[in-house]
Amino acid sequence: MEGKNKRLAVLVGCNYYNTPNELHGCINDVLAMRDTLVKRFEFEAANIEVLTDAPGSSSALPTGANIKLALARMVDAAKAGDVLYFHYSGHGTRIPSKKRGHPFRQEEAIVPCDFNLITDLDFRQLVNRLPSGASLTILSDSCHSGGLIDKEKEQIGPSSVISKSEAPKNYTYTPKTLPFESILQHLSSLTKINTTDIGTHLLESFGEEASLRFRLPLPDPELSTPLRADNGVLLSGCQPDETSADMRPNEVNAKAYGAFSNAVQMVLTENPGMISNREVVILARKLLQSQGFQQHPCLYCSDENANATFLWQS
Repeated sequence: MEGKNKRLAVLVGCNYYNTPNELHGCINDVLAMRDTLVKRFEFEAANIEVLTDAPGSSSALPTGANIKLALARMVDAAKAGDVLYFHYSGHGTRIPSKKRGHPFRQEEAIVPCDFNLITDLDFRQLVNRLPSGASLTILSDSCHSGGLIDKEKEQIGPSSVISKSEAPKNYTYTPKTLPFESILQHLSSLTKINTTDIGTHLLESFGEEASLRFRLPLPDPELSTPLRADNGVLLSGCQPDETSADMRPNEVNAKAYGAFSNAVQMVLTENPGMISNREVVILARKLLQSQGFQQHPCLYCSDENANATFLWQS
């Protein structure tokens, strides 16, 4: 990853303004990361695409189709040695899995502003399309974000030792999750179709723009493909069965933020030199625990990339 290779980023913040699902810190999260990418990690501002649902924003709305288009453009523009980064702050969810033999398993997804879910399979396909030698780091500050790249190797995850702590005080806390039932109810109200199969509603609403998870007949070999090293790196805000926090400090004029995004910013500030992906997640875990948050960031990637410097800082 040495030399003057391109550094490309897509940053997505969804606050879901004026809806029952409104969050407050997600746009602040990605704007703070944009500044960090430019000032510390040598990203050019012109190579950073920001999608938010801020009222009056000139950027494209973070719909499912727009997010996937932005990610596809980034991957299509990549060459060997390029560093790609996707930061998502917003709601996450879990959907029932249709994998044979795993009737109670669930799949992870993020929830764009139009509810056109982007699933773990979409991110797996994105990583599979990377040119040899390019990397894609995903930081997802959303609920149930552990495992958001399908079949990526767990380095720090649910099997890691965790401990309970007291909830933080002087904050208004909102979990960044939309339950499957809420998403199903919303989509059913749009399609008027009487079925609990969420894929039917998504295909009816979004057609070919719906997730690959619902559009492709997945053969059994695809479902049982063994893990293999690749250049996908996922830093998730929490474990697959946990929620991530959207925090509103009670002080006047204090900015809202995502707990994990803020923890990563603090870790980077306190460690101005090179820091590995593993160290970022371990230190963010410790920081969130000390602050009283009930979430445990995870790391999914190859063994080699676990110890590589975050965003290949030189």
